[in-house]
Amino acid sequence: MSAPAQAYEVSPVTGGGTIEGTIVYRGDVPTTKIIPTKDVEVCGAPREDPLIRVGTDQAVESAVVYLVEVAKGKAWAEPGKPPELNNIKCRFDPQVQVIPAGSLVVVNSDPMLHNTHGYYGKRTAFNLALPNQGQRIPVELNRAGAVRIDCDAHGWMEGWVYVVDNPYYAITGADGKFSIPDVPPGNYTLVAIHPLTGPIEQPVTVAESQPTSLTIELKK
Repeated sequence: MSAPAQAYEVSPVTGGGTIEGTIVYRGDVPTTKIIPTKDVEVCGAPREDPLIRVGTDQAVESAVVYLVEVAKGKAWAEPGKPPELNNIKCRFDPQVQVIPAGSLVVVNSDPMLHNTHGYYGKRTAFNLALPNQGQRIPVELNRAGAVRIDCDAHGWMEGWVYVVDNPYYAITGADGKFSIPDVPPGNYTLVAIHPLTGPIEQPVTVAESQPTSLTIELKK
């Protein structure tokens, strides 16, 4: 049995640098046909959804970027309310998010049953029946990794939660840009990931008090 990963240690960062850049995807954008088969008054009409959202200059929205195996560094952001995963109009909102290991609140904003089912790989992380509008149920996601989310009642719904074990992470906006500040000088492995493409690993060196700029291309 492998030893557990060493817990992240908060310690002062002197001369931290910033990793910044843009995530791009230059391939054809595939789509999936969504055909709601039940609860259509809430779930809506058939539609074509892109499997990756690509904007100007091939910039990718909702790509997750994080550093792996960081032993110590800056403090976690001040905890506000726990992150949420909302079932609304038969979609997961947000469809992709990145959260610290810990609590996630699953919400049903629709007036019918959702059965929200999360998986680490093939192993169930949680499986919740939410029959009532306005229900809020917390779950614990204490292991770093990708959690795929399905709805057992509406099989076309899919979302992703990326759980991280250190605070050096970001998610891209519509402009595809990200910024990870306060990184202790040194050599790291940065991972950029999107559900369509899977992970891309990129070695990166952070110099004292300097920005490191990257353009990372996701590929299927």
